[in-house]
Order: sequence, then structure tokens, then C-alpha cells
Amino acid sequence: MLFKPDLNETAKAAGDRVARVASRARRRTVSIAITLLIIGGLGYIAWTSLQQRQAANRNARPDLPVPVLAATPRIQDVPVYLDGVGAVRALNNVLVRSQVDGKLIAVNFTEGQDVRKGDVLAEIDPVLYKAQYDQAVAKKAQDEAQLANQRLDLARYQQLSASNAGSRQQYDTQRAVVAQQEALVKADQAAIDNAQAMLGYTKIIAPLSGRAGLRQVDQGNIIHASDLTGLVIITQLQPIAVQFSLPQQQIVRVNAASAKGPLTVDVFGNDGTTVIDSGTLKGIDNQVDPTTGTLKLKAEFPNANFQLWPGQFVNVRLKVDTLSSAIVVPTSAVQRGPAGAFSYLIGDGDIVTAKPVVVTQQNETDAVIASGLSPSDRVVTTGFANLSDGAKVIVGKEEQTPAADLAPRKKRSSRDAQSTDGQGERRGKRGERAQGEGDQKGQTGPAQGSEPSGSGAKSQP
Repeated sequence: MLFKPDLNETAKAAGDRVARVASRARRRTVSIAITLLIIGGLGYIAWTSLQQRQAANRNARPDLPVPVLAATPRIQDVPVYLDGVGAVRALNNVLVRSQVDGKLIAVNFTEGQDVRKGDVLAEIDPVLYKAQYDQAVAKKAQDEAQLANQRLDLARYQQLSASNAGSRQQYDTQRAVVAQQEALVKADQAAIDNAQAMLGYTKIIAPLSGRAGLRQVDQGNIIHASDLTGLVIITQLQPIAVQFSLPQQQIVRVNAASAKGPLTVDVFGNDGTTVIDSGTLKGIDNQVDPTTGTLKLKAEFPNANFQLWPGQFVNVRLKVDTLSSAIVVPTSAVQRGPAGAFSYLIGDGDIVTAKPVVVTQQNETDAVIASGLSPSDRVVTTGFANLSDGAKVIVGKEEQTPAADLAPRKKRSSRDAQSTDGQGERRGKRGERAQGEGDQKGQTGPAQGSEPSGSGAKSQP
């Protein structure tokens, strides 16, 4: 009888083997996980300490002098200005209109032309007015002829009355007739003057010198003295006026300055810095505008280059005073802090000291110092980034001023620098290897090239 193994025991043995394998796999997985955790923790600790060390190195200030630029305060006379905004106004602006009715037969100007006072701008048909003038002249001649005859009669009546050959009444009557005729002749002369004036109005004359604007009426139209549009507008451009405003707090200062003499006014161009014309203050308004709290002033400018145009908005400055022998430093030398304005003074051993200053006035380039600086001091103008009170500096020259970048440069991290250095080293090694290979080829070149040269020599006839 054959032996048959028990199936239960076989299955149990297989299950034990599987359990042992699974147990070993779990222990291996746990050990690997623990090892990875330990390695990750150690790596994190090392990375954190490295970052802290790099940050400490970055924040640490090396004990080196700070490169700066310096300037010496200068003594000069500084003008004091009051800034304002105004508008250009023409001194004279005339709407040229016809004084008589008629047909416009000629236009003697072009649009935008500079005209002179007395120039004939246009002409109206003078036929009707010339006839009226001739009629008045003829009427006067007729009345003068009658007056001459009546004066002769008056002389006769006077002789007859003196010899008692005629009555005194006839003499007096004739004398009255002569007086009436003389008055009629004067009326005729007035009519002639009126007709002559009307005839002269047929030529439209420029009332002032200036620039003609756009034409309002074309040639051939019938124009009337009652027309509101007129023929053209003439604007005087030389000289020209600028009306501007100042705050009411400056009234006393402006009045005190104007009492000493004429005040100078400058007009700036579109860039806000270039003075395009200078003139004088001509008038101050007699009251303050209650809605804006400003005072209106008027200045006159020669406008030689026609840079000022009526209706244009401009920036102006009014000179009211001059500070004599003032201490002036570059504006960049004045810094602002919690306690006010100060400047860095360079002392003995190139050690800087922060010193408070009092600024009287300041613009984009210069600052006037009332107190705190002397002409013998040296002040820092550039290089404030790493500067502090008591720091040591090294003063450069003006030509060493760094040029500003058009665009910010990308900052490189230490990793990028290391990778760049590694790439440079690899390029250097490849270059050395290439050079070594080239040298080897150069050494073997003549031996290889000798055969072609020999064969070439042999092939020659």
C-alpha cells in the first residue's frame, strides 16, 4: 500500500514559508523607510545650517571703506522765484468788420499773414459812394456860385444905402441872404466830408500790426456793416502778454518786491526746464479770486521768436528776491531722516558724520543751506546705500560716476555661479584635450604626408 502525504500538512508548510517571506519583506521596508527618514533629516539640517551661514555672510558688513563722491559747498548769489501757471493772452485782438454795405471785390491778404497797421485788407465796390461824393462836390460848387453873386448884390445894396439911393431894409435882407448861403456852403462841405469818409470805408484798413487769422468772408459776397462775423481777426503777437496766478499768501511778498523796481518773469517751454522768453511784470490785480484763493498777475514778453501763442498754457516763474552770498550744495547732498534734513560731512581720516542742516530753498539741482555747513566742508553726494554715521569712505572722482543701467540685471545665485564655474572648468579641460590631440596630430602629420608628396613627385614626367 502506497504512502500518501497529508494535504493539510503541505498547505501549512507553504503558508509558513509565505509568512516568513512577508515578514522579512516588511522588516526590510521599515528599515529602508527609517534609513531614508534619517538621511532626509540630516540633509535638511545640513541645508538649513548652510543657508543660515550664507545669510550671515551676506548680512555681514566687511570692514572696508565705502566708495562715495563728494562736493564742496560754494558761495554764490541765488535768485528766489515764485512759480505759477498761466495762459498767453494777446495784447490786442481785433475783429475787422466793414463799415459800409457793398460787394466785396478784392481780398488783399492771405490767411496767417503778418500785416502792418494801415495795410489795405479788402476792397468794397466804390461806384455808389464815388457818385455820392461827386454829387456833394457839385452841390457845393453850385452854392458857392450863388454865394458869390449874392455877395456882389450885397455890395451894391451897401453903396445904395450909404448914398440914400436905396432902402436900409434891402441891404439888411441881402446881408441875411448872404449869411444863409455861407451856411449852406458849409453844409455842403460837411456832406463832402461824409461822402469822402464813406468812400474811404470801401477800403478795409488794418487797424493794428499783427497776424491775420482765417478769412471769414470770400470775395464776391455782399457784406453789411451789421454783419457779426466780420472779415478776419487780427491778433497782435509782438509783444504778447501772459496772465498767471499766485497764491494769496504771496501778495505781501510780491508787492514788496514790485515796490523796489520792475520784476522779471520767465516762461518755460514744454519740457518745463528751458526758459523760452523773459519779460517784465506789468500789472497786479486789485482783488483776490475768492473761489480759488489766488491773485492774478500780468506780464509782457517781446516774443521775438513767436514761441508764445494766444491761448497757450505755460509755466512761469516770478523773480522776487536774490539771496546774496548764499551757501549752495548739490541737491543730492541733502538727505531726509526722522529728525529732518541732514548731510554727511567727510572729516579727518575720511570718516563721515551726519550733521543736521537747514534748507532755505531747493530745486532739482541745487539746495541753499541756511545753517549747518561752511564753505570749507566736504559733503557726500553719491554712494549712500552702505553709508552710516561714523563709516570710513573713499572719495572718488567725478569721471568715475557709474552709469545707470537701462534695465535691471538678473541676479545670479550661488548655485548659478557654481554651475558657471563648473562649465568653465569643463570647457577648459575639453580645450586642453583638444589641444593635446592637435599636438599629437601635428607630430604624426609629416610622416603621413610624406607618402603623398613622394607619390606626387613620382607621377611627374
